[in-house]
Amino acid sequence: MEGSRSALASSKRITPWWQRIGFKVLPRHRLLLVGSSLLAVAQRLRLVPRRLGLTALPIRRPARLAATGNDVWLFTGCVMDAWQRQTHVNTAKLITAVGESYAIPSDGGGCCGALHVHAGLENETRRLVVDVMASMPGDAPIVVNSAGCGAAMKDYGHFIGSADAVAFSSRVLDVNEYLAERVDRLPPMARPQPTVIVQDPCHLRHVQRVIDPVRTLLEHVASVVELDDDGLCCGAGGAYSALQPDLAGQIRERKISSIARAVSRSDASLVASANPGCSMHLSYVLGDNLEVRHPVDIVADALGL
Repeated sequence: MEGSRSALASSKRITPWWQRIGFKVLPRHRLLLVGSSLLAVAQRLRLVPRRLGLTALPIRRPARLAATGNDVWLFTGCVMDAWQRQTHVNTAKLITAVGESYAIPSDGGGCCGALHVHAGLENETRRLVVDVMASMPGDAPIVVNSAGCGAAMKDYGHFIGSADAVAFSSRVLDVNEYLAERVDRLPPMARPQPTVIVQDPCHLRHVQRVIDPVRTLLEHVASVVELDDDGLCCGAGGAYSALQPDLAGQIRERKISSIARAVSRSDASLVASANPGCSMHLSYVLGDNLEVRHPVDIVADALGL
């Protein structure tokens, strides 16, 4: 599919100019942060079309993380850092809680290229991949808390085809993988045990094959409720929900029905989703009825961090 998209994008049959401009903003982090804040203000003024399906974006963010050492790299990325930086803060707290330190990528590591490869922008993706690899040298593990980013970075070896890229990809760990291996180092519960419904993002369940680690981490602090749809897509699909809102909405309705069935047989008030696109896509419909949060945020909150 990605090869077909690359051929179509090269002939300008997909990914029009306005999309390409948007993709160029992603690795320019300061510009992305300013643009995201302006978009958040426009939301408050009701100037953003509802068909885009965006949940409320933050006007202000926590301070950017500062490195504490070099045990692992904590990849911060583009959209995740602009829209869900609190998850980075909580990831950092949990890394510290298991007794390890983290480094932050240099400026060249501002975008993993996942959305670019989805759009068929192969040359742009290659440039981003080279920059990301250079931003996290050495052999320390690379912890990623966005399922889509992690899936893309684990595929660098295949995408680039060099020995360096293969070695880089082998260092990439989803944050759930990383923490599940160290769950016995986490502190005990600080709050009553919540009941959590697990929604597996496609890039985590079907691409990275990370299923059990999510449960291992959450079960340290929560009672876990499974969905009955065997990993059905939620419809977010990176930029798909913005570009194809009708189809994405139809797919989401099936996921919402599955979540409703899980609620009916439990007392859950939380849904765990380890990908920013999925969580925002679901939150737009679930609203105040069910809170959709990253597993890292749920665990950090339950431990009083």
